Amino acid sequence: MKEKDVIQSALTALKNCLDQVPFLETERMQASNLDKGPDITVKVRIRGEERTLFVEVKNIGQPRMARLATYQIKDFLSQKPNAYGIFMAPYISQEAGKICEESGIGYLDLSGNCLLSFDTIYIRQTGAINNNVQKRVLRSIYSPKGERILRVLLTYPKRNWKTAELAQAADVSLGQVANIKKLLMDREWLQNTSEGITLANPSALLDEWSQSYNFQRNKAIECYALAEIPEIEAKVAETCRMLDFGYALTGFSSAARIAPMVRYQKASIYINGDPSSLLETLGWKAVPSGSNVSLLVPYDEGVFFGGKEIDSINIVSQVQTFLDLQNMRGRGQEAANAIRSAMEKTW
Repeated sequence: MKEKDVIQSALTALKNCLDQVPFLETERMQASNLDKGPDITVKVRIRGEERTLFVEVKNIGQPRMARLATYQIKDFLSQKPNAYGIFMAPYISQEAGKICEESGIGYLDLSGNCLLSFDTIYIRQTGAINNNVQKRVLRSIYSPKGERILRVLLTYPKRNWKTAELAQAADVSLGQVANIKKLLMDREWLQNTSEGITLANPSALLDEWSQSYNFQRNKAIECYALAEIPEIEAKVAETCRMLDFGYALTGFSSAARIAPMVRYQKASIYINGDPSSLLETLGWKAVPSGSNVSLLVPYDEGVFFGGKEIDSINIVSQVQTFLDLQNMRGRGQEAANAIRSAMEKTW
C-alpha cells in the first residue's frame, strides 16, 4: 500500500476501534503532512479529561519497524508526557506486538488486532487475520527461490555471508537475495556484521517455514518392491548412478541415517531425472495403494542443497529432512523432533 493510503486506512481503523468505548469521545483526529512529528495526532476526552494520542504508522508491522516506531513515539512522548503512543501498520506480527507491549506502547493493525491501554481504557483484540498482507509476504519468502536462500542460511547457521556469495550458493539472483534479506531483517531473524549477514534466530525461521512448507508440491510416484527397505534404497541409488540421475533419500529414509533410532517401513527418495526411465530400469510399476517406495520428483532442485553421502548413499540435508518429515504419517513428527534436536546443536 502507498503511504497515503496506509495512513488513510489507519485513520478509519483507529476511529472504529476508539468508537467501541462508550465513555470516550474523539474530539479531533488529524494526519500530519510534516516529516517531523507523529503521523496522526488524536485528541480524545475521557469522562471530561482531555488526552492526546500520538500514532506512528508504518507500511510493515514486523519487529524491526515496530522497534523503530517505539523509539520515535517515545521521542514524541518526551515532549508531552501525558500523551499515549500507538504503533499502526497493515499487519502487525505477534513479535512486533510484544515489542510494543514491553515498551508501554499501544498497537493496532488494519484488521482490528490491537492492544490499547491508557487511563481507564483497555482494549485487546486478537485473531483477525489480514490475509492479503500476510500471505503476500509469506509467498515471497517461501517461494522456491526464496527457500533456496533459507536452506543455505540454515545449513550454515553461523556463517557470515556476502550478498554475492549467498546468491551463488543458493543459485539465485542478487535481487532475490536482497528481497529475502530485507524480509528477514524486518523480522529480526538476520543481523549485519562486519563480515556480512548471518542468522540471528534460526529457530523462529525454521518454525515459520515448517508451517508454510507444502510437501505436496512434489510429484510422488508410489511403488511396491519385493525387497527389504535397505535393499530398495540401495537399488535405487545404484540405478540412479547408472542412469546418471541425481537422487537423495529423504523423510524416514534420511532420518534413519542421521538418528538411527528411527524405524520405518517405506522408502522416500527424491530423483532428478525421468521417473519412467527409472521405473523401467528397475522393473517397477506405480501402484494406487500399499506402496513401500515413494519416488519424489521435486518441485525445485533446491531440495538437494546441503545433502551428503552416508554409507555410499546420498541423503538430503537435515533441514530438508526435517521439513519433509513434518508432512509424513507414522511418527513423522517424532522423527522430525529428533532431527531438529540434532540441528539445534549447530545453532
